[in-house]
Amino acid sequence: MREILPGLIAAAIGVTCAFLVHQVVPVIPTMTWCVLVGMLASNVIAFVPYFARWRASLRPGMSFAGKRLMRLGIAFLGFQLVFADVLALGVVSVLSILALVILAFGMTYGIAKAFRLPGDEPFLLASGFAVCGASAIGAVSQARGTEKDAPLPVALVTLCGTLAIFVLPLLNGFVGLSAQEFGWWVGASVHDVGQVVAAGATAGAVALSMAVLVKLVRVLTLAPIATLASLPGRRRSSVSGGASGSSATGDTRNGKRPPLVPLFIVGFLLAFALRSLGVVPPELLPVLQMAQEVLLGSALVGLGFGIDLPSLARTGGRSALAALISWAALMLVSLGAVRLAFPA
Repeated sequence: MREILPGLIAAAIGVTCAFLVHQVVPVIPTMTWCVLVGMLASNVIAFVPYFARWRASLRPGMSFAGKRLMRLGIAFLGFQLVFADVLALGVVSVLSILALVILAFGMTYGIAKAFRLPGDEPFLLASGFAVCGASAIGAVSQARGTEKDAPLPVALVTLCGTLAIFVLPLLNGFVGLSAQEFGWWVGASVHDVGQVVAAGATAGAVALSMAVLVKLVRVLTLAPIATLASLPGRRRSSVSGGASGSSATGDTRNGKRPPLVPLFIVGFLLAFALRSLGVVPPELLPVLQMAQEVLLGSALVGLGFGIDLPSLARTGGRSALAALISWAALMLVSLGAVRLAFPA
């Protein structure tokens, strides 16, 4: 606790700053500000001689926030979902969203591989683009044990999602979608929930409600994707355990494999079930939403703290190009999917 406390306090300060800056610049979502605050704090400290030594002391707590608090935040995210709302979209619309998630994942993964992104970055970037941005990257990196590869995909998905807030409303001036159609397009193509709210709100309440609903259907796919993402780690743990009695991933001991469904995904599904069954009192929902935002915000500050700007400038050009191409392709494909959900 003594080791991680300074970083946790810094993460809490970072979340507070992000909330305050969001009040001044509301067009950029709070979660985006959390990533930016963490990134700027880390890199400013690194270049100020008097404060440079603080960076090392803050890193353990920031890492704890990026891992442990991310898991709790993902679990609390389930309280935002209601099964009845999903059914209200209709079978064709829901199937179109699910097909789009699969297509977006495969398309982004293929583009990232073609650009030779290192390590697990292709898988993490594909998860962020297909599901729910930085939250999905955090969840999938936890499930796969590849948290070290998460900072750059988080930065890229934040960049593209922030651009979408401004670009999609401009493009709709040429495309001419109705409010419902535009909301569907936003919900299907923008990454983080906060970015969806910011972009959808530009076209009014009807577009905003549709955008959030479509987005939450995408969020539901986080559970199966994170579960599938954990399978390679289970296989490695099984092989390692049989050979040496220890896990290759460092997550298990005595050859015991990690669970088929990560525990935080079980929490996510449980929260979704409780909300859908009406067990959660309505007056408690704002408190749960605030807790989710604080937990995810702290985790994103921690992930942002791990982004090294000089290193990003040297090696991130190829990754940024891959992300921008994937983002443009996702916007075009999801625009085509709008026609399936709203046939003329």
